[in-house]
Amino acid sequence: MLYVSSRRRATVSLAVVGALLSGTVLSACGEDEPTTEEQVTASAPSAKVFPAAKGQTLQGISQVATVTEDIVVAPAGAVYTPGENRVGFGVFTAGQEQITNAEVALYAGLGDNGTAVGPFPARIESLETDPAFEARTTADDPASAKAVYVSEVEFDQPGEWQVIAMINQDDELLVTRFLGGSSVVDDYEEIPAVGDKAPAVHTPTVAEVPDLGEIDTRNPHDTMHELDAADTIGKRPTVLLFATPALCASRVCGPVVDAAEQVKSEMGDDAAFVHMEVFRNNNPTEPVRPQLDAFGLQTEPWLFVIDAKGKVSTRIEGAFSVDELRDAVEKAT
Repeated sequence: MLYVSSRRRATVSLAVVGALLSGTVLSACGEDEPTTEEQVTASAPSAKVFPAAKGQTLQGISQVATVTEDIVVAPAGAVYTPGENRVGFGVFTAGQEQITNAEVALYAGLGDNGTAVGPFPARIESLETDPAFEARTTADDPASAKAVYVSEVEFDQPGEWQVIAMINQDDELLVTRFLGGSSVVDDYEEIPAVGDKAPAVHTPTVAEVPDLGEIDTRNPHDTMHELDAADTIGKRPTVLLFATPALCASRVCGPVVDAAEQVKSEMGDDAAFVHMEVFRNNNPTEPVRPQLDAFGLQTEPWLFVIDAKGKVSTRIEGAFSVDELRDAVEKAT
């Protein structure tokens, strides 16, 4: 097997995921999909609904279910490390409509013939915010994501893992593979992990630019450009969100910036909130901004919640809910 550097693998995988999410699935939502938080189921199904791995391979587990081509499951990220991982993903019909209320569990195996682990039932996190915090960037985008499924998956060693999703639909078990192929599990040392010191990067503020549009693509502009992360990291809890609402390949940047705006309105006295745009000159054909390079990132969105000592207390790649961010801020304070 040919191995390349962790940084190179992360870059390639993230680019592939972004293309899959934008061009294959997240670019087309169904008009009849749920649009309120009450219509998105938040709790995870019981693990008892799904068969235990019991030392089987993924192929063996799959034999108890019907392979489906009517449901597509796409990962919302690509950076996984040995140990427990928050694995976010979306569920869609073959016609590219979002499904926001499926009962799903993940199984993972090191290659097709490796011993599988699971099931890891997925909870559903709504990406809705209170109406006052929904930007036009989000509201006017028919492809904006409405929910993210989240499983806590244990990868016990590095390598190329295969992931399958099992769906309980009307008491019938269906199975499909993660879109995009294998998931590379590695250390990804360039990206600060939970417990690591966060780089105290300078982030541009509203006081430094003649036009806020230079550092914010949201419409209307958000309020998270008042503080420089270099002045807050290591001094007070800091929420640092790398996202580009108008240019996001995965279509989840708008919703997560909206979520951060809502939590800032509630908990802004407890932590500093900083939104950092992704592309230089807000041009997706240009490289990412140097602040992302400092964190070892190549795509978006990424959330880092940093405690007062400057250590990462929560790291999330991809979409997250208002509730998840609230919990992360409480953990850091």
